Amino acid sequence: MKFNAFFIGFCLLASGNCFASEKTTIRIGVQASGTLEWELSALQDDSQLKSADFQLEIKSVANAEAGKIALQSGAVDMIVSDWIWVSSRRATGADFTFYPYSNTSGALVVADKSPIHSIIDLKGRRLGIAGGELDKNWLLLQALAQKERLDLSASVEKTFGAPPLINEQIKQNRVDAVLTYWHFAARLEAQGYRQIIDGKGILKGLGIVENVPSIGYVFKQSWAANHKQAIDNFFKAGKQAKNRLCTSDAAWKKVIPLTHADDLPTQTKLRQGYCEGSIEQWGEKEELAAARIYTMLRALSDNRLTGQSESLQPGTFWSLK
Repeated sequence: MKFNAFFIGFCLLASGNCFASEKTTIRIGVQASGTLEWELSALQDDSQLKSADFQLEIKSVANAEAGKIALQSGAVDMIVSDWIWVSSRRATGADFTFYPYSNTSGALVVADKSPIHSIIDLKGRRLGIAGGELDKNWLLLQALAQKERLDLSASVEKTFGAPPLINEQIKQNRVDAVLTYWHFAARLEAQGYRQIIDGKGILKGLGIVENVPSIGYVFKQSWAANHKQAIDNFFKAGKQAKNRLCTSDAAWKKVIPLTHADDLPTQTKLRQGYCEGSIEQWGEKEELAAARIYTMLRALSDNRLTGQSESLQPGTFWSLK
């Protein structure tokens, strides 16, 4: 695993918590080209925030699984992952916990002139699916299809693969539709492809109206309890950085190279999707909705995704209170 480290420190002027020393170091695993990289870059560039009670040590991780390994081994203090994984780890005795980062999720995308206009139209078609059989959006899309009395798994020709491969499959007309991660869907839409439904739409179709985060910061609860103020300040600073990227064209322009998108339509779609993922509300209603989603995914995956726990584990979600 290759690590690139740099340190950034800030002063949260609004909170008045400024310290000349004894900063909390947060070692955070970051995937190259991921949206967290954009956000931390914007945070680093904030000249108004000086000498906070925290500093970040950024460590590059190759992919999501490498990030989980780094967290579990103690090589990093924090990664971005999903709360289903957190609950499954807590069920085995780990004390990982989750704080929301984004509620943007994947999407079902087809060519602009495709005859597919709904989930029902997928019957008999070739479907590319990013990830594997336990991809959350794939499981939930099957549940939504079941409401229309369609056994989607048996009704489509499935191709599983990494998101870049799945995007190439539809470009080469080897599949008729793709269910892929949001930023790969955004890149397709920027090239004229059409969205049928996204992850939020799937959940709404299943009766979940609350905006439940798809990914968030994951870290040890015991570690966070010993550094609570600094971690809370980091989350606030990250939120401010995200808001700047969504409201300031100048701030966004600086992170464009990190998106690896050369054309304006793709850059625009990526920014739109990133900003739509902002967590504006997170409380008891959303946590209860997450518990309902957990129950669905447990049944749909026959425990393979969630583990054996019958319900979402207590402590899965970190509270700022």
